[in-house]
Amino acid sequence: MNTVLLHCRPGFEKECAAEIQDSAATLEVFGFSRLEANSGFVLFECYQTGDAERLINELDFSRLIFARSWFCVAGQLSDMPLGDRVGAVLAHAKSLPKAGLLWVESADGDAYRQVLPFCKKLAVPMRQALRKQGLLTAKEKDKMPRIHIFLTDNQNGYVGYSRSDNGSPFFMGIPRLKFPSEAPSRSTLKLDEAFNVFLSEEEAEERLCGGLYGVDLGACPGGWTYQLVRRGMFVYSVDNGAMADSLMETGQVTHLAEDGFKYVPEDPRIHWMVCDMADKPHRVAARMATWIIEGWCKETVFNLKLPMKQRYQAVAECFDEMTAMLRKAGIRYGLQAKHLYHDREEITVHLYRL
Repeated sequence: MNTVLLHCRPGFEKECAAEIQDSAATLEVFGFSRLEANSGFVLFECYQTGDAERLINELDFSRLIFARSWFCVAGQLSDMPLGDRVGAVLAHAKSLPKAGLLWVESADGDAYRQVLPFCKKLAVPMRQALRKQGLLTAKEKDKMPRIHIFLTDNQNGYVGYSRSDNGSPFFMGIPRLKFPSEAPSRSTLKLDEAFNVFLSEEEAEERLCGGLYGVDLGACPGGWTYQLVRRGMFVYSVDNGAMADSLMETGQVTHLAEDGFKYVPEDPRIHWMVCDMADKPHRVAARMATWIIEGWCKETVFNLKLPMKQRYQAVAECFDEMTAMLRKAGIRYGLQAKHLYHDREEITVHLYRL
């Protein structure tokens, strides 16, 4: 196997391709990307057979920013017979490991999203056939490999597999989150998704619990504050604008009419600082690193708004600046980032003290 298929946000195929190429090179795996603008997926073809499996085994998926999900391609589905698509898939299935889940999917781009209803129809007979062949467990099991059938239309696509312990746990890399009607803005989904992506259930139970203190910089009207409040935290919401009355009525929010970039907390109990301020990414990144260096918080989740061009380069530069600041200060830290489903021209970053 020499191809990896990666899901990404439509319009960010070049960034996804550049990142997988650079990341693969660190393992001395070399290849080239095939992509289609606004499709929502990238094919990375390795020069050496077997290197695709090396990537999904040895490259930490959580370190990839622009890839939502990925899988190792076992075979290409071309002109599948309309009367026997299941048989066409099974012809490529012999090289697949036994799996606990089947995902029949397509891409998120406009040209491919219309294929998803057909994917749903194919999933039922495909699941039955794979179980009959002994390639799929009788009951779904999350901690086993997953079989992926990726369709570009109703006769063509790819079949492969991914590892449950090194990939996205979400179908197509998209968590299904419901917008809470009591939240003051849709931006609340970005922070909710970030917590789901960056923290395991055990970590969330320990570090997103009631009684903690948090700060929300650039808070108004309170979409991100809402996510902290609903988890039982007390929040200092910093913004010159007005906060939603529903949040103020909880008694958990202290509104500070100040500039988020200049604010310095006086309360030593701050665990979380979150920030969705729209400003130059370099300026935001430096300020977030300062919060960790000064010990004003233990963990921060923030967005970096990306420029229209050279987005991948801008991210790399911001990360270089942050890591240089943190290392100079002698801080042991963890750093994760993802281009989330609910992000647009931005990425979401999780920076924390170890």
